[in-house]
Amino acid sequence: MIDIYGTSNHYLDVNLSSRQWSVFRIPENLTMSYLGGKGIGLKLLYDRMDQIANADPLGEENILCFSMGALLSSGAPGSARFSGITKSPLTGIMVTSSCGGPFGEACKTAGWDGVLISGKASSPVILRIDELGVTFEDARDYWGLDTEQTREKLRLSVREGELTIGQAGEHGVLYANIRSGNRFLGRGGMGAVMGAKLLKAVVARGRSHVIVPVLPDLFARTRKRSGKYHERNFFTMRYRAYGTNANVRLGKGTGIYAVHNFQDRTHDEIDKLSGEEMDTRYQTRHRGCRYCSVLCGHVGSYPDGKVRHIPEYETVGMFGSNIGNFDTDRIGEWNDQMNRYGMDTMSAGGTLAWAMEASQRRLRKSSLAFGRNDNIAEVLEDIALLRGEGAELALGTRKLAETYGGEAFACQVKGLEIAAYDPRAAWGHGLGYAVSNRGGCHLNSFMAGPEALLKFLNPYTTKAKAEWAVFFEDLFSAVNSLQTCLFSVFSVILEPLIPRMTPNPILGLVMQHAPSLAQSLLDWSILSDFYRGVTGYPVTMASLKEAGARIQVLERYMNTKMGITGRDDCLPRRFTHEGETLHKRKSTVPIEPMVKRYYELRGYDESGIPTEATLRRLRILEEASHGA
Repeated sequence: MIDIYGTSNHYLDVNLSSRQWSVFRIPENLTMSYLGGKGIGLKLLYDRMDQIANADPLGEENILCFSMGALLSSGAPGSARFSGITKSPLTGIMVTSSCGGPFGEACKTAGWDGVLISGKASSPVILRIDELGVTFEDARDYWGLDTEQTREKLRLSVREGELTIGQAGEHGVLYANIRSGNRFLGRGGMGAVMGAKLLKAVVARGRSHVIVPVLPDLFARTRKRSGKYHERNFFTMRYRAYGTNANVRLGKGTGIYAVHNFQDRTHDEIDKLSGEEMDTRYQTRHRGCRYCSVLCGHVGSYPDGKVRHIPEYETVGMFGSNIGNFDTDRIGEWNDQMNRYGMDTMSAGGTLAWAMEASQRRLRKSSLAFGRNDNIAEVLEDIALLRGEGAELALGTRKLAETYGGEAFACQVKGLEIAAYDPRAAWGHGLGYAVSNRGGCHLNSFMAGPEALLKFLNPYTTKAKAEWAVFFEDLFSAVNSLQTCLFSVFSVILEPLIPRMTPNPILGLVMQHAPSLAQSLLDWSILSDFYRGVTGYPVTMASLKEAGARIQVLERYMNTKMGITGRDDCLPRRFTHEGETLHKRKSTVPIEPMVKRYYELRGYDESGIPTEATLRRLRILEEASHGA
């Protein structure tokens, strides 16, 4: 075993066209500025913008980056995560994704903090990574296999972790994903990028290196404190008991649900989709990521005798109420099917719902209809194989609406289908969708949490929403770069003394009317202490949040070089003009004033482009990574 104190800062640079690879090292000052994971990955691709800005996302010029965080394999809670970064074929702009599963730790303990992959293989290939570097293996016998079949054929040892694609990635489905164990780089079509490069799998063989905290005493104290917070936090305990489907009952009465392609915000049968109901029906038990302290992952025994992973809230929402289905047995079967094909369940569900409404409105013929579920499995197979109607559905809602009309109910932002939270029940969450760098992402700032689930903020006002969206964007960008699990953040910031001892109504009042004061009273030192404990770098709460802002603004700046402007920071008319639903509260999202305030706080001009002063303040224009 070779000890790595903190981070190795060594990255692999692989060219599939030439079958060559090299090693480069990230300077320590960049590691402090961009933290790791998402941040370093974006920085590496930014320094190669001349190559990718105008590149076809499915072309040889596009670069696929897998970047590890500093906390990975350190033993910090929720730290078995890594990031994927590339130019998205679904949106045409940058996409980042966070993933658990075994690949990250295997790559990290092989001595590598990340991998850049460019070019295109001449025939299907598997990359194998170990402490010595990279080898190329013929994968023609693997092409055509689904993700489970691929994993079985790879015969992975306990030291190995893999990235694989299924048929959706091979055929270029624009929302194909990448699988690592039972976790996924889910959004934006990264699987299609792998497929276009004829890259069937990446296998890392680790455990030749061990990650050693530079400040072990600080690390141990922080881990103990973090454990106490996780064990007593309400949000964490709900996720531990019922998975992310705890959100169904947490959101009860708020009108946050996705129903019939967001035509409605509530339904009499919505409770059938709750985590509590599924816990009883499937006798669920934990199946979490390594080092997990939240334990939101669950498996259960289904009536057909199979043990399945319980689908996440987003999958249940998009393939449940949003298509008029309340049969969770079917949702479990479809979730397995999409996991095998390697397909993003959120974009798939949003696309099917759009097709159902387009058919309802006679804009486009389809066999799909709200409340009909006997043909969903066949349609999903058709999508993965680009067969029949599935060949069009593989393009996602934006391209379909551009062809047939129906833009008003194409529930996407910047080409990415939104998640199963209706922003008319949480206006700040609507702002989060509109300004999210990767498109309709619920995890950009997750304002649905403080608005609808925890009920700290009034969901039906624009007041303080931009301030909190910016705050959570910065914090979450830092978390996704450290990298640890976003689900731990609520315990990190709500369990220190001041927020824990402050009654919720008073805490909510201060958050709503004095956001700057509220933010100054919050304590996320667990995150900066973990990073400092592992790396030894002198990072504080303030510098960690500043790094998050740097990463967030850098990603926006990269997107503006690919054509994004303020015109793209909007919501579909469904949410801005259609206020009448089955929910008792009439609501539309007043998005424009919130976006304007957001730009002011971010330091963007009226077109949504970061100003030169902002770029220089965050030192985005000053530092370059090695090997750019």
